[in-house]
Amino acid sequence: MAWYAYCIAEKQAFPEVDHHRKPIPLQQMTGVYGRPVYLYPASDFAMIVSEHEGELHPKAAVEHARVISGCFQLATVLPFRFGTVFADDAALRRSVRSNQRQFAANVERLRGKAEMHLKVVLHDVCPETPKFIGTACAGREYLTRLRETACVQRDRQSLARSICMQMHRMFSPLAEEITCRRNESGRMQLDIAHLIDHGSVERYQSKYSSASQALHECSMALAGPLAPYHFVQHTQRAVPAAMGHA
Repeated sequence: MAWYAYCIAEKQAFPEVDHHRKPIPLQQMTGVYGRPVYLYPASDFAMIVSEHEGELHPKAAVEHARVISGCFQLATVLPFRFGTVFADDAALRRSVRSNQRQFAANVERLRGKAEMHLKVVLHDVCPETPKFIGTACAGREYLTRLRETACVQRDRQSLARSICMQMHRMFSPLAEEITCRRNESGRMQLDIAHLIDHGSVERYQSKYSSASQALHECSMALAGPLAPYHFVQHTQRAVPAAMGHA
């Protein structure tokens, strides 16, 4: 039997798995495609899994995240990436044995922590698309266009750095992960993940309200508290029989 994995937690967070070696149902929770969710005892951990067969549709990622969110309400969890499948019981247990020390260190480091995710869309410092974009040129005009484009890019990068610094000062997270990309409308978007103490969620939300009013150079959206997706250290040993890692 192949197992689809959602996340891993300390066994002690789920007393019902004590003295069990076989998976037991996690009541009132369903996983991808409505399949039952099980607690699979392995060493000092409980793997949250469903039976798996067939292909995974990308839309199942929503159900994957929902199960992790539900488990996060009960325990410190280490999320697995969407699509993580163990070929059989032996592969699952082998993965836990191989990575037990790393799993334990991650759980200890993230206990009592939560992730808050900010989506920050920058108001373009050059809102009008240069008329020369997409047209051919050569010689002096080409060099002029390069200089103009480079100037716009510097201004955008400078604004992005400034916003990131302001965010860091305002929220003072325990740790942060930042990525920058262009969204569908062509604007620069910062995806900022902050690691905070779970007990300070309300204070963080209050700071967000203040920041969204004070920072006129951008638009913001907040999600959380979430399981610490971005802060699980991915240094565990790979196991060939599994697809994806925590």
